[in-house]
Amino acid sequence: MNRKTLVLSAIAGLLTPALAACGGSGSGGGSGDAIVVGTTDRFTASSDTPAPLDPAYAYDVGSWNILRQTVQTLMVQPRGEGEPVPEAAESCAFTDTGNERYACKLRSDLKFSSGDPVTAADVKFSIDRALAIKSDSEVWALLSTIDTVETRGDNEVIFHLKTADATFPFKLSTPVAGIVNPKDYDKKKLRDGFDIDGSGPYTMHAEVKGNELVKATFTKNPHYDGLLKPKNDTVELESFKDADSMGAALDKGDIDVMTRTMSPEQIRRLQNANGGDVNLVEMPGLEIRFLGFNTDAPSVKSKAVRQAMAQIIDRAALISKVYGTQAEPLYSLVPASITGHANAFFNRYSEPSTAKARTLLTKAGITTPVKLTLHYTTDHYGPATAKEFEVLRQQLNASGLFDVGIEGAPWDKYRKAEQKGQYDVYGMGWFPDFPDADNYLAPFLDADNTLGSPYANSTIRNTLIPQSRREADRLSATKSLTGIQDIVAKDVPVIPLWQGKQYVATRDGVTGGEYAMNSSSTLQLWELSRGVGS
Repeated sequence: MNRKTLVLSAIAGLLTPALAACGGSGSGGGSGDAIVVGTTDRFTASSDTPAPLDPAYAYDVGSWNILRQTVQTLMVQPRGEGEPVPEAAESCAFTDTGNERYACKLRSDLKFSSGDPVTAADVKFSIDRALAIKSDSEVWALLSTIDTVETRGDNEVIFHLKTADATFPFKLSTPVAGIVNPKDYDKKKLRDGFDIDGSGPYTMHAEVKGNELVKATFTKNPHYDGLLKPKNDTVELESFKDADSMGAALDKGDIDVMTRTMSPEQIRRLQNANGGDVNLVEMPGLEIRFLGFNTDAPSVKSKAVRQAMAQIIDRAALISKVYGTQAEPLYSLVPASITGHANAFFNRYSEPSTAKARTLLTKAGITTPVKLTLHYTTDHYGPATAKEFEVLRQQLNASGLFDVGIEGAPWDKYRKAEQKGQYDVYGMGWFPDFPDADNYLAPFLDADNTLGSPYANSTIRNTLIPQSRREADRLSATKSLTGIQDIVAKDVPVIPLWQGKQYVATRDGVTGGEYAMNSSSTLQLWELSRGVGS
């Protein structure tokens, strides 16, 4: 049969199917009736990251995609999109006019996968634990507006906030707010290794080789009670070393579903090939890529150097050479589809110009060429990253104003080095914790930011971020959010590069692919099933 390329509309639930052709053979793989899903996400436990799947530590899209299947949260985004709704909770709401007091009532008879009851005390334990441990991943900062957590009986939890935070319901839908059993998790330290115990829709068995999780088997949790409705009994998530080996497994029928991250060449092949039994789903994406700076490093401490780079980089040419139609230029940390977005970098720098960049450096007394190394991760954001950084190197060096080299490192080493300030300039991606402009700004610009960036702007931190969080109507927050983006374009602690689309490939006979991954790259394995779907 012909492969169907499904294009998922930005309007949740609307699909526009377009007929196309495809390659692929075989009858699908897996253990028994298990649906087998491939990913290039790598899960490593090391001396630097001994607890990669502890909710109080995990802060990358891959580990969160495991936690979202296994650890329940009070709130969840329905099919990963839109305003969050109660999940482990029966109801949640602000109980004051200032968005500073948030109360949740738990569902009756909630249980962990062990059969132990889930109580309000467990919710308090889980939140207090993440805030007390303060892991160096900085994921706890998502909960930093919490002052105290109060319980009333076994089923009511009240969050007293330090300051207004209209985004707080979203934060309660993230894995750092996941409910864990005090019997399994120490209050004062992280849980090493790959074991997870929660009350989510699945239990998880980890297959580990050396210090890496190579396969996670998710089995429906018989004690689960929540909003999600798993459409399968078992899903296996298999980690591949690269996109080529993952694609070969799909072609042979060893896996049923291929997720992040495919190479641009794989996506183009699936879009254009004729015949076969693989379906490709394309959907809008909220993933962004950007360059970050250690603004204390001598090579980029001068704002003029960072501004000159922003003036030279040609996003359209970069995307054309590397990603084609799979990405779009981005001129702010906030994607174009998110309320509060402003084209701040385009407004300030307009089209790429070597002459304008030279003027910026000359006025600042900077000797050229400026010698820099651009750092990137070799195994976290997909196989095209190396080519992307080669194009960036070429663009900057072609100006004659820079002498740039590039250097790659695996994610487990790269992330620690970046957080410790060992890189002057580095590439990063961001998959939002929740789809609100605040989550594209505060994690990089507020105190205790996830980058470990020394950049600190008092107007952003003390005025504009708090102002924006007081507005429950996010349109009303636009002025504050735009102000933040304008300051970022002027000071250039980061340079936004592009916003990408998301893709999932499924073999015939597997349904739910259009919902298996949302625009934030959240895996929703409970949506997958075999047979004819609706």
